[in-house]
Amino acid sequence: MSKTFAYVRCSHRLQNEQRQIDALKGIEVDEIVIEKASGKNFVGREKYQQMKSLLRKGDLVICHSIDRFGRNYSEICKEWESIINMGVDIQILDMPILNTKNNSNGLTGQLITDIVLKLLGYVAQKERESIKIRQAEGIASAHKRNVKFGRPKSEIPKDFIRCYELYKQGLIKVKDVMNMCNIKRSTFFKYAQ
Repeated sequence: MSKTFAYVRCSHRLQNEQRQIDALKGIEVDEIVIEKASGKNFVGREKYQQMKSLLRKGDLVICHSIDRFGRNYSEICKEWESIINMGVDIQILDMPILNTKNNSNGLTGQLITDIVLKLLGYVAQKERESIKIRQAEGIASAHKRNVKFGRPKSEIPKDFIRCYELYKQGLIKVKDVMNMCNIKRSTFFKYAQ
């Protein structure tokens, strides 16, 4: 008996997959596979690979859009071909022309699907490249304005220098400095010279 899988992917753990899940309403799905991973390739996507290992001839894979499937032109085309060769159909919700299930136009329909897939795969990869370029430009611009990234540097704890001098003279121990300055051992060694 054939199964229907829905593949839902977000690039980042903070992104929300709910709009992709909402798009499945009214569609009978046996299993929804949700993954938070980059679309640059299919290798590092564990849940996708697990889903693919479960696919059998006659199954259906549903994805909201081609860029949720992937964002690398050659990888999308290769993976698409691999799934189709398994006898599994693919349905892209926002681009019905890509749906391989019930493709009644035979060779012409397959040609149109291939052309559209390659075009949309190209667009998805170009968007990924544009995102990376815009991100790099934003970071470079921020650096020019002296914007600091990451955690702010912590200040030397109050009384640390005085306590550290006592420690260096052998009058107190590391534990005493930690207690007097209310710091952890790692902080002590961070500021110890």
